[in-house]
Amino acid sequence: MRLTVYTDYSLRVLMFLAVRGGELATIAEIAKAYGISKNHLMKVVHQLGLAGYVETVRGKGGGLRLARPPRDIVLGELVRRTEPDMTLVPCFDPTDVSCAIFSGCLLRGVLANARDAFLTVLDRHTLADLVRPRASLQKVLAFKPNARAAVRRPGRQA
Repeated sequence: MRLTVYTDYSLRVLMFLAVRGGELATIAEIAKAYGISKNHLMKVVHQLGLAGYVETVRGKGGGLRLARPPRDIVLGELVRRTEPDMTLVPCFDPTDVSCAIFSGCLLRGVLANARDAFLTVLDRHTLADLVRPRASLQKVLAFKPNARAAVRRPGRQA
């Protein structure tokens, strides 16, 4: 199984914001920390906003932050939302009739069980699990205290 770059970037953005602990971040800061394109992140952040994972603050000193606590963001839910197709092989698609052994093949069921087990494991973990301990991730991502006045809301810690 392979996750798309879109899902990878979605997870990275959410981890970055969770490590910030409610402090606003910009797409440019996230892109720089991970060494990835701002253009790619713009689409990811937009979709994460539409899905209710990220909120944006407009204007001077604006940025991004998590829209809900990291403990409430379940990884399996995120992966299901960001992966366009969890079809591991063509025969998962009921309209695909290209498989010569479809009627007698058990592989489809085994692969479906493997996919379900993968998602079940992700369902047992939240974003909060990924960012413990925060200090080590802050160091790796080269966080420095934000010079901007961060707008904090009560209860936004991981």
